[in-house]
Amino acid sequence: MNTKTTFKGIEASDRKWHLVDASNLPLGRLASEIAQILRGKHKPEYAPHLDVGDYVVVINADKIQITGNKAEQKIYYTHSGYPGGIKEESFSSLKKRKSEKIIERAVWGMLPKNRLGRSTIKKLHIYSLDKHPHGAQNPVELNFDIKKVEE
Repeated sequence: MNTKTTFKGIEASDRKWHLVDASNLPLGRLASEIAQILRGKHKPEYAPHLDVGDYVVVINADKIQITGNKAEQKIYYTHSGYPGGIKEESFSSLKKRKSEKIIERAVWGMLPKNRLGRSTIKKLHIYSLDKHPHGAQNPVELNFDIKKVEE
């Protein structure tokens, strides 16, 4: 009697492309939905040790919103690795300079910090405008059940 559990592998052709419009959506709620799609938690063949997730293309990253006073209070830190090499930047200045990094860092914080997470984050493509070069993949537009932030 064979009692081994077998896992069906996923082929590259089984992965889909999803298009997300980030206009006026809250950052954290959007990032958690994107992380679930990247991990593949919406699929029945999901397993924590397998990379079964789909590709995600995010457009309009410069129109992402956050609630409350976080635009002035939220600080992003980076460190060069050298003594005294810490740098800080506020949300509003990072949004003006490189708005794609905001969504990328939020999603990265929700992925595992190992080889699986590093391969998963490569399936995320973020663009600050509404144009993207992935039209040939025919991405399906996703509409999350997330309330938009009123300005």
